[in-house]
Amino acid sequence: MLTLGNLTVDPPVVLAPMAGITNAAFRQLCREQGAGLYVCEMTTSRGVVERNPKTFDMLRFDPGETIRSVQLYGVDPDVMGRAATILCAEFGVGHIDLNFGCPVPKVTRRGGGGVLPWKRDRLGAILRATVRAAEPYGVPVTMKTRLGIDADHLTWLDAGRLAQEAGCAAIALHARTVQQAYAGEADWTTIARLVEAVDIPVLGNGDIWEASDALAMVERTGCAGVVIGRGCLGRPWLFRDLADAFAGRTRHALPDLGEVAAMVRRHGELLAGLYGERHGLTDLRKHMAWYFKGFGVGGELRRSLAMVSSLSELDGLLARLDPDEPFPADILGAPR
Repeated sequence: MLTLGNLTVDPPVVLAPMAGITNAAFRQLCREQGAGLYVCEMTTSRGVVERNPKTFDMLRFDPGETIRSVQLYGVDPDVMGRAATILCAEFGVGHIDLNFGCPVPKVTRRGGGGVLPWKRDRLGAILRATVRAAEPYGVPVTMKTRLGIDADHLTWLDAGRLAQEAGCAAIALHARTVQQAYAGEADWTTIARLVEAVDIPVLGNGDIWEASDALAMVERTGCAGVVIGRGCLGRPWLFRDLADAFAGRTRHALPDLGEVAAMVRRHGELLAGLYGERHGLTDLRKHMAWYFKGFGVGGELRRSLAMVSSLSELDGLLARLDPDEPFPADILGAPR
């Protein structure tokens, strides 16, 4: 069980915000598999303050989201504080996560994301301003960061101490540098060292592909919970496996191709409800390679699935799959 201010997250599992992925439909799909905290896509603070329609369109929540969780990005303390107030007062947001871990060049070039913690004064000011703005609403603020810019510019220990001093409810550490992006192995020993260095909960992130990886991370590092990113791409049932693992229940059998197809259909249905059928099914296309990775789905059928544009077309294509084909166990534990 994870405690973030007045929130209880059980099991201690958080869906990482992923651009273009963790919209309301995907969050609902994952939440239907298991409990936890499911964070909206990264939202720019300036877009919120300027009431940009595209930014506000990202702030869609389904009725089942009892905790509206948003990740906020920005480089200006005043703007971040004002954005936090809008999110709490007007959108009923119950948890704000601050992004200091994004390695994408269009973010880091502006001094944001994973490179911002190098500027300790700026980081501290942003943390304090956001916590102060959210406090009247009883909304906990957390932050996510990386080890640093590169091996010569490490910032994670200072960032953890600053987060604690500012009143953050927790800090999540992706145990890679910005330079590494998603390459190489995550250094879980740094998560353990951060746990020892701060008193607030530390969440571990990096190289969790199976539920057993999450348990191993908690055991080896002492972290209070885990953040799941790429491991759930094409595998929303990972949250079911995580719920079972943390509760000590027997693991479900791996889904066969028929069960995966049913998950794809549910995903398409939720996206169609969120965006309309054509736009929603277009958004589903990028997920197809993840869902069917390792399965014996022919090239022509794969191409057709990646070009689907309606639910009826999707139904016809899914009907061509062999529902009894077993899950390809050889891809377990591998990056998505």
